[in-house]
Amino acid sequence: MTEPGCRGGGRDVGRLGAGRGDDDGYMSVVTAFAAAAVLALTVAVLLVGRAAVAAHSARSAADLAALAGAHALRVSEDPCSAAAGVATANRAVVAGCTVDGYDVVVRAEARVELGVLGVWAASAVARAGPL
Repeated sequence: MTEPGCRGGGRDVGRLGAGRGDDDGYMSVVTAFAAAAVLALTVAVLLVGRAAVAAHSARSAADLAALAGAHALRVSEDPCSAAAGVATANRAVVAGCTVDGYDVVVRAEARVELGVLGVWAASAVARAGPL
């Protein structure tokens, strides 16, 4: 079927998709969205990985700082300053340090920047003392 008023060579309007298709370029849009989704997922995985590394770093710093504090207490030195020095060497900050009898309890924090999510602080608590 052709458009009315045209002789012979008019545009075919009776078939779907005749002439220029309405879906030209849709794969470019789908590909762009797929690439954006993969990129967003990659960024999310990297941010979770950085947060996990900060949590492990805080645990290690707390453990080592508590051990250093317990050793300092045993040799009659200030356990909290020894713990702070070891935590700083492990890129963490002592957020709390208490002496409970012969044990030293240390809370260490390791900060990590998570881009647009801001700065996050992973903390861990460790206790060390004589056996």
